[in-house]
Amino acid sequence: MSGCWIAVASTEHVRRGREGGFMQVCHGKAAPLRRIRRGDRVIYYSPTGTFGGKDRLQAFTAIGSVIDDGPYDVDLGNGFQPYRRAVAWEDVGETPVHPLLDTLAFTAGRPNWGYQLRFGLFAICDGDAEVIEAAMRAAASG
Repeated sequence: MSGCWIAVASTEHVRRGREGGFMQVCHGKAAPLRRIRRGDRVIYYSPTGTFGGKDRLQAFTAIGSVIDDGPYDVDLGNGFQPYRRAVAWEDVGETPVHPLLDTLAFTAGRPNWGYQLRFGLFAICDGDAEVIEAAMRAAASG
């Protein structure tokens, strides 16, 4: 596998990205997106369903592969020009994080496993990506 990443966004934002064929992190900042390379795998974790909402979700909500060579910006008006990456999204189901906590290297044995999610984007090992992907594929078929 290429590089593997966890990106963090509400489900509503992830769905927009899936529909538009892109990913965006950290309120549209370019720097985190520059760490990602063409062919890298991206898995979205959604703490909530809506941005800023109290509707706790805590699930992996999308997985795909980056298909471009670098971040690009879009003008959404009112001076907001977020940076994005083009992604080929896969047809998988959402899967809750809690059943996987003891299995994933980045969460196992860590009572404060959610702390790293605050960074909005972080690398994970291939094994963790494979576990999450298998769970998401099972959720799609079940």
